[in-house]
Amino acid sequence: MQLLNLKNSYYSGKFSEFIAKVFLILKGYRIISSRYSAIRGSQAGEIDIIAKHHRTIVFIEVKKRTSIDLAKEVIFSRQQKRIYHSAEIFLAKNKKYQNFDCRFDAICFDKYFRFTHIKNAWGL
Repeated sequence: MQLLNLKNSYYSGKFSEFIAKVFLILKGYRIISSRYSAIRGSQAGEIDIIAKHHRTIVFIEVKKRTSIDLAKEVIFSRQQKRIYHSAEIFLAKNKKYQNFDCRFDAICFDKYFRFTHIKNAWGL
């Protein structure tokens, strides 16, 4: 049996995304997609979690750093634009969500896996 190495940033990030999904489900969100990539080679970026909450589609970026404040700071405007572009592609491909509201959230973790959920973390 191989143990999960949470000191490795890849596994630590995957574990953070797992915790975020469990949190969202417990809050009444329905997970539509994880690690959504629109089109390779485009200006689009990966969306960590896409969820539905009532009549809102929520695009969620998950970040883990040594502190929650540092995790918040590393979501730069360039990354926000790439996620926004991916969200546009997702919505174009999924017409059933065209009349839903949309928002961009962030779930930021510290090194101890404490986290905060920031609704409407940014808008473009």
